[in-house]
Amino acid sequence: MPETTRARRRLFDLALWLLLCVPVLLRSDPNDGGSWLQVAAGVTLLGGCVAVSRRLPLLPLAATVAASLPATLELFTPSYSLALVAFGYLAGRRQDHTRGSLWLFGAVAAVGLLLTRLTGTSLGPWFTLLLALALAIVAPWLVGRYVRQYDRLVRSGWELADRMEREQAAVADRERLRERSRIAGDMHDSLGHDLALIAVRAGALEVDPGLGAEQQRAAGELRRAAAEATERLRDVIGVLREEGAGAPTAPPGETAGELVDRARASGLDVTLSGAPPELPGMAGRALYRVVQEGLTNAAKHAPGAAVAVGFRETGPRVTVRVESGPGTGGGPPASGGSGLVGLDERVRLAGGTLTHGPVRGGGFALAAVLPRRVPAAVPAAPTSARELDRARRRVREDLVRAIWIPLALLAALAVLTAGVAVWSQSRSYLEPDNYARLLVGQTYAEIVEDLPDHALETPPRGLPAEPAGVDDCRYYRATVFAEVPVYRLCFDGGRLVSADELP
Repeated sequence: MPETTRARRRLFDLALWLLLCVPVLLRSDPNDGGSWLQVAAGVTLLGGCVAVSRRLPLLPLAATVAASLPATLELFTPSYSLALVAFGYLAGRRQDHTRGSLWLFGAVAAVGLLLTRLTGTSLGPWFTLLLALALAIVAPWLVGRYVRQYDRLVRSGWELADRMEREQAAVADRERLRERSRIAGDMHDSLGHDLALIAVRAGALEVDPGLGAEQQRAAGELRRAAAEATERLRDVIGVLREEGAGAPTAPPGETAGELVDRARASGLDVTLSGAPPELPGMAGRALYRVVQEGLTNAAKHAPGAAVAVGFRETGPRVTVRVESGPGTGGGPPASGGSGLVGLDERVRLAGGTLTHGPVRGGGFALAAVLPRRVPAAVPAAPTSARELDRARRRVREDLVRAIWIPLALLAALAVLTAGVAVWSQSRSYLEPDNYARLLVGQTYAEIVEDLPDHALETPPRGLPAEPAGVDDCRYYRATVFAEVPVYRLCFDGGRLVSADELP
């Protein structure tokens, strides 16, 4: 990490700590900041929370909740409410996964309910805790998750753009290398063929009886030099070619028929059967290269041998065959090195097949079957497009998750609130039949079995005043859901002195 980034983070953490300490230093609530000891503890706690908030985003949030609950079960305190909002946002902004946050939110709600039941208070503070949890923690957490997803989308876009630029530069470099390889291949094919023909003419002079011994020796040296130059040319061109590169596809400057005529004029014994067809594009270039490779191999490896070149057309395909007999130069009839490998690749790219091998009598044959039309290649989807689609799908899934999780929490909270409300109201509901059995003068012990478990904590507003001379009046719901009417039972000395249904 660069030093400037590290320093910027330290300044941000320091500013955040000072800001969160302001409500604690104000001591606005005697319950959570009334004494300087509590202030010192709060300042120290917030400092530790800020220090670990980058490595453990949920720990500061849990510590702040733990510091707030002892002060009030409603979770909202003047000293730590700002810290809850800040750490809730930072947890959503810095946390990779949402599962831990959801477990923490559920644990806070469960602990609040447990403390409410242990202290014997009503469920009102717990509902306030749930509201504070939703507004002060969950809502900032959702904002942090949204900011995180947005930043991830922007960062992914820039990364993909940078990758696409690098890929375009790499493609341009590969194209330049491939073009150089094609030029090198054409140099090898053309110059190698010409050198092979020079060797053929030198070989003919070497055995010409009309020349003296000195001239025949010079012709032999010329033939051997041409062969060595061909081999050196093959090695040099092989260095220039890419590893695993395809066959060169640059067109030669003559047709297959003209090539055969030039070879015959150079002294090679060549016979031609069938008319050389005219094929378009890569198929025509592959046809030319098959004839050129066959003639070059015959001149280099079987000097003095007769060569037969034949063409045959069968429907949509063309067959070319170059066959040479056994030579007198003592060399093998077949071609070595990468000549046949590159030729096979060229024929395959043109949609054809290449075969080669020895024939009866010691000769060698090279044949290819080529289509009149080269099949179109199916372009592959660009890698950058697939990466961009994958990144968009990931961000879309995260955003959907960030939406349905809070909606599910709110729905669960609404259902829980409604269920608890119905349950609480039912515990203060006095059934009409039980109310009808009540008689003035009965003791509380005699009627307690007909009464609900709990009376209303506060009676509805607007009811008539309680009768004078009574010790206690209790109010019960006459219906489960409606606030009024209510039943009012008044006791004096432990006996029922009045039972009224108040509208």
